[in-house]
Amino acid sequence: MRISVKAKPNAFENKVEKIDDQNYIVSVTEPPVQGKANRAIIEELSNYFSTSISNVNIISGRTSRNKIIEIKI
Repeated sequence: MRISVKAKPNAFENKVEKIDDQNYIVSVTEPPVQGKANRAIIEELSNYFSTSISNVNIISGRTSRNKIIEIKI
């Protein structure tokens, strides 16, 4: 399954908000430096979808706030 994610680094808390079936907003407390925010986003999505971290991959948008993420459930 592929979803579109709007990333919000440096947020007050970690959370995943579902907009609709394909669009999500993921807020993480990590800063967007050296991939820390991307790792935190992957971890939050793996918890949200109850799957392993290795089943969540960023397809596009590694340096953008808008990302396409593939999740294997």
